[in-house]
Amino acid sequence: MEFFEKLNSLSAKIRQQASAIKTEEATKNAFVMPFINTVLGYDVFDPREVTPEFVCDIGTKKGEKIDYAILKDGEVQILIECKKIGEPLSINHASQLFRYFHTTSARISILTNGQVYKFFTDLDAPNKMDEKPFLELDLLDIDEHTVPELIKLTKSAFDVDSIVSAAGELKYVSQIKKELALQFTKPDDDFVKFFASRVYEGMITQKVREQFAELTRKAVAQFLNDQINDRLKSAMSGAIQPNYAAVAKTPENVISEQVDDSAEDKIITTLEELEGYHIVKAIVRSVVDAKRIIQRDTQSYFGILLDDNNRKPICRLHFNRLQKYIGIFDQEKNETRHPISSLDEIYEFSDQLKTTISFY
Repeated sequence: MEFFEKLNSLSAKIRQQASAIKTEEATKNAFVMPFINTVLGYDVFDPREVTPEFVCDIGTKKGEKIDYAILKDGEVQILIECKKIGEPLSINHASQLFRYFHTTSARISILTNGQVYKFFTDLDAPNKMDEKPFLELDLLDIDEHTVPELIKLTKSAFDVDSIVSAAGELKYVSQIKKELALQFTKPDDDFVKFFASRVYEGMITQKVREQFAELTRKAVAQFLNDQINDRLKSAMSGAIQPNYAAVAKTPENVISEQVDDSAEDKIITTLEELEGYHIVKAIVRSVVDAKRIIQRDTQSYFGILLDDNNRKPICRLHFNRLQKYIGIFDQEKNETRHPISSLDEIYEFSDQLKTTISFY
């Protein structure tokens, strides 16, 4: 099984079982142990590799324990502290890891609730765990950029020096990305002033600053959309491009809508989603008038509806991550996601799509 498939398999398990998990112990058994074993590749039943309830004596405190310690050649390499699924993972939850980190030879520590994993090391001060993680993984929202770094933590590829060396860049790139996302959504005064001072020749009063706050947000949204659109055009250069004008929101239209609704800033309709829409439309037009088949994009999925009615979903295209899915609905409007590797595989669901139409 490929590494990404292992992550997706565990992700599916979390979606199916999370609501039934009520305790930390159940979280460890259902989600954390499979992550250590299947994803990272360590034998959870071999105490020479994975020691549960690892004892960390601190000064006069004896018998202090951490949930798991991962060992290599008899030396502790990774410490793992677990919380119940759904619990927030704040720095306050990491107090045990902070205490235990400097008492062992571990250079890596993990704080997790079974769904979200936060990875720490000692970049800021030797043998003292950093307050901010260098890597974060959410199994229900897997960022493909984290996968190569996660592979470095597996048993077959583990190299602590390489991990720590890369951790510095990962940590600060991650923090910069978060700050950029925040500024792009709601730019602060310094960010606005930075650009206003370069394009506005007059005095920057409070009124001017307020005007440029909105202008800066619009400019950033347009710039990002232009960059994505250019990349899509470049990727499709040389190919015969279908005419999407009649059915798709153009980047300019998307941007004009974003001015009135900040929630739509994050919605970017891709050519791949539109091509998928045309495939679905071609399939079901044999059983329903093509004019009734409408597309509606959202932040988390690309929806295809009958009569532009949310109560009549035909399917959903989940194309925002490396692994693509098509969501098919049953008579009770329950969605089942099916992984696909190419748009052509949508045709394999022709019968199910036509059946869904018959429900309405």
